[in-house]
Amino acid sequence: MNQEALKKIKTIIPLERIFTELAELYSYSYDASFGEYLPEIVIQPKNASEISELVKLANEYLIPIYPRGAGTSLSGGPLPVKGGMVLDMTQFNEKLVIDRENLLAIVSPGVITGDLHKKAEEVGLFYPPDPSSSHVATIGGNISENSSGPKGLKYGTTKEYVIGLEVVTPLGDIIRTGGKTVKNVTGYDITRLIVGSEGTLGIVTEVIVRLIPKPQARKTLLAHFAHLLDSGHAITSILSAGILPSAIELMDNACIRAVESFSPSGLPVDADSIIIVEVDGHPAAIDEEIKQCAKMCRNSGATYVKVAETESERLKIWSARKMVSPAITQMGPTKISEDATVPRSKIPAMMERLNRIRDKYKLNLVVFGHAGDGNLHPNIITDKRNIEEMKKVELAVSEIFEAAIELGGTLSGEHGIGTLKSPYMEMELGKSGLYMMKKIKEAWDPNNILNPGKIFPEKDQKRVVFV
Repeated sequence: MNQEALKKIKTIIPLERIFTELAELYSYSYDASFGEYLPEIVIQPKNASEISELVKLANEYLIPIYPRGAGTSLSGGPLPVKGGMVLDMTQFNEKLVIDRENLLAIVSPGVITGDLHKKAEEVGLFYPPDPSSSHVATIGGNISENSSGPKGLKYGTTKEYVIGLEVVTPLGDIIRTGGKTVKNVTGYDITRLIVGSEGTLGIVTEVIVRLIPKPQARKTLLAHFAHLLDSGHAITSILSAGILPSAIELMDNACIRAVESFSPSGLPVDADSIIIVEVDGHPAAIDEEIKQCAKMCRNSGATYVKVAETESERLKIWSARKMVSPAITQMGPTKISEDATVPRSKIPAMMERLNRIRDKYKLNLVVFGHAGDGNLHPNIITDKRNIEEMKKVELAVSEIFEAAIELGGTLSGEHGIGTLKSPYMEMELGKSGLYMMKKIKEAWDPNNILNPGKIFPEKDQKRVVFV
């Protein structure tokens, strides 16, 4: 760190919110993905003015800045790949205002998303985006990565709910986009451009999100299948029948066994897959819908179907699903988590492709995810010390993305691009599409200060490298 720049930083931020000791820096060198990069300094800003001054200083001394929430990113979004300054936004968390009359919330970026859920539900409202990490992830991080979760099937992703932002630009200006109105068509939609930009176009300092009335009731079923493809057909049958569940989740046999080994829940270890279907809305309507879903599961070959009769039975079903991520980490020291997404009708075809990739490379590849919206999570459990196997993982990951794109899908449904998917961007966007995104980045951030090394591939980079 340039000592002159460090001296100026100390005039902007109190010393107790500046970290430069090696042990402290290591705490910010990783996230929930793959890779480790040491920053030069970590700062905990608490307001937009502080961030504005830091960004202006970073432009003066050409210091990279990496905004960071709780570090739950699965794509490497906050990793300080080029050193520089990490902004830990978790202390910027004072504002959480629910505006019941206007059906919206005004939130600081460091607020935990789960706290927003609780505050909204206390007054009968609902904020649908619900990533698995919502009990620790920040709303600012969710906005940067355009996160989603099981309810994305019916309610969409974070971008569907963000209607206004306060943002510090890459040159240090403080701007507002959108506002409190549901309708706003004034000029370019910069709000949508910022959401999902992974901290490369601005640092979010205040958020206005839309809330909706909390559903009156919900019903959940669990179905077992002897064949994975049958569960795929059940999902497409439900969706093509005109029913829109709030969630459809899938777990393959490896996930089932991992959960039963980690925290026994009574799941069928001999089943090839299970699906969880949840519908919400008016009580009379969802009673009929859940019966139809159960019937279609049986017609598709389900060997067992159970509709939860009580809230405790419903929670028990979901607790098994929530155990998947911690359970599969017990299968090996290194987890490569992807979220390649395909059109709903292509779910069975994507499952077949994943099976072939698993057999071809003989990898411990498990599949779970939000199958209702085509957002599967193929996870490869491996050991980064096994160089030969990691080389096979690199090839397998490339083939997973090739399969998703060939089936009309996308690289990411909710995790973002970060460092782990940037080599494949041209595969989805083409040269011209990627060029247009680069021009936007260059126009906004001429000094490439904000979160460099993300989204865009390095020169001649065609594949993610794990070894």
